[in-house]
Amino acid sequence: MGRKLRGREVSVRELTAEALGRAHRSELNAFITILDGYALERADRLDAMLARGEDLGALHGIPIAHKDCILTKGICTTGGSKIFSDYVPERDAEVVQRLHAAGAVTIGKTGLHEFTAGISNLNPHFGPVLNPYDPTRVSGGSSGGSGAAVAAGIVAAATGTDTGGSIRIPASFCGCVGLKPTYERVSREGTMALGPSQDHVGPLTRCVADAATLFSVMAGVLEAEVPALEHIRIGIPENYFWDNLAPEVRFHARGAVQVIAALGAKVREVRVPDVTPLMEVARVTLLCELASTIGEHSPHEKDYGADVWALIEQGRRFSATDYLDAQTARAAMAQEFARLWADLDCLMMPTTPFPAFRMDAPADMRPETTRLTRPFNLLGWPALSLPCGFSAEGLPIGVQLVADDGAEAVLFRAGAAIEQALKLPLLTGIPAQGR
Repeated sequence: MGRKLRGREVSVRELTAEALGRAHRSELNAFITILDGYALERADRLDAMLARGEDLGALHGIPIAHKDCILTKGICTTGGSKIFSDYVPERDAEVVQRLHAAGAVTIGKTGLHEFTAGISNLNPHFGPVLNPYDPTRVSGGSSGGSGAAVAAGIVAAATGTDTGGSIRIPASFCGCVGLKPTYERVSREGTMALGPSQDHVGPLTRCVADAATLFSVMAGVLEAEVPALEHIRIGIPENYFWDNLAPEVRFHARGAVQVIAALGAKVREVRVPDVTPLMEVARVTLLCELASTIGEHSPHEKDYGADVWALIEQGRRFSATDYLDAQTARAAMAQEFARLWADLDCLMMPTTPFPAFRMDAPADMRPETTRLTRPFNLLGWPALSLPCGFSAEGLPIGVQLVADDGAEAVLFRAGAAIEQALKLPLLTGIPAQGR
């Protein structure tokens, strides 16, 4: 898009009008708010700037969307809740300011699981976001609207938040790229909180290079120097992260491991510390924090979806001592896990144990869906999900790369190499009812 804009093959208005048209034509329910007048007016201003030789950078004129828990000045921000259905913030979140300053065009606010507190995006107030590969399947949560909008080619990129996998799960289920950066490397200022000590803000994009571009703007960092691929040391956990997987997930994720090894990375099996107690600490921490953050919005059960109210009630059963004990254990576990980086640059495993599940799945899918993503929210390490194949039913499968604090550039180098080698097809239309 950027090359075509600068080559005068297309205008910002044309790109924006096409994105808006796709958003309106889509039956995925990916958007809560679509900003026709706002976006086109901004597009005209950006076209005028280019005509004068003023270029704001790589995102100049690129249509994007924001998850609807990220504050946007003068634009309704619902958090996926009826409590905030008419809330119009007086300020932009810091990531919105940064992306706006870099020239991006916001065309709308994307749907999400209520208050970001879930993994299905079955929102009782605004309706479910459908999976672009199969509308009977979930898009993943809580950033499902962003994942669906990007995967379906409505926008080039979108923002998301991730507290237990909420960027990476939609990326895996919808077949796009999602980055959970290092904790607090991208500002959370102006983002509705769920579990503040595990909340992350990051991008969803159609390729790894675009994720790197969005991240550099959102974090305000220059691309770091990284070793050549043949010097990157990748660990494949021999315990926990490859257990109890759908056969197709195992097959395609292992295929991605073979690809990166064939390209020259130093790949070996490693044993990681016991993850089970880490998951319990993450659960206690999140439930305690969400009982405070989203439980404070209303005392009335009727104002929440049933699943979200159940989480609030669970969180209220814990004591302050329970929370403090969890934080003590968390600090000790973080030190133990950090020893992995003494002789590794990256870990690699599937993103989710299975492809997107059906909307009418009878069981609570939350614990199993987040089993491979949640540990890295508690640890705060950056994690990148990218597609690595498709199931027999044509559903995307994601593989996850994880690195030490501040090492996003390693993830981009390894992820781009896998992506280029696999050459998986991207959706080019806007799938709706039926495939």
